[in-house]
Amino acid sequence: MSAPPAEPAAPEEPEGRVVLDARDIARALTRIAHELLERNKGASDLVLLGIPSRGVPLARRIAARIKDVEGVAVPVGALDVTMYRDDLRRHPARSPHPTEVPPGGVDGRTVVLVDDVLYSGRTVRAALDAMNDLGRPDVVRLAVLVDRGHRELPIRADHVGKNLPSARTERVMVRLDEPDGLEGVWIQ
Repeated sequence: MSAPPAEPAAPEEPEGRVVLDARDIARALTRIAHELLERNKGASDLVLLGIPSRGVPLARRIAARIKDVEGVAVPVGALDVTMYRDDLRRHPARSPHPTEVPPGGVDGRTVVLVDDVLYSGRTVRAALDAMNDLGRPDVVRLAVLVDRGHRELPIRADHVGKNLPSARTERVMVRLDEPDGLEGVWIQ
């Protein structure tokens, strides 16, 4: 008789202070979805591109909220920025994720880049460079769950779930159920 399979261990909660729990994240994404709809005057021509890894599930969640409100399925894709980053020499051990362009592409559309944390702005700059290879949208906007400040480039988010002033020495960690099995934002 064999032993029953062991249950997977629950993900360990990061150390530090919780700044957003699962309900806070849900509320922030609902607000972002409504802001996107207001600014765009509806869901027509919207495309959401998540920046891997946590921007992709966030983009899918925002699209689901838009569908609940408008009854329209907004196309969602993934935009890998690995090879467009300006810090590959310093951090070469990045594994690329696939870029997934939604049907209909990005040409002439309103593209919303979605990411978990906006910090220096370098990831967003890389995303803008990567998007040049995909096509030419009419408008590009940025939605982030957390804006922690400390910009090194002149980039700002159009839609922010939470502004989180932080010290450069602090770490902001986002965990989402989809990739992590745990939901929340911590600062340490």
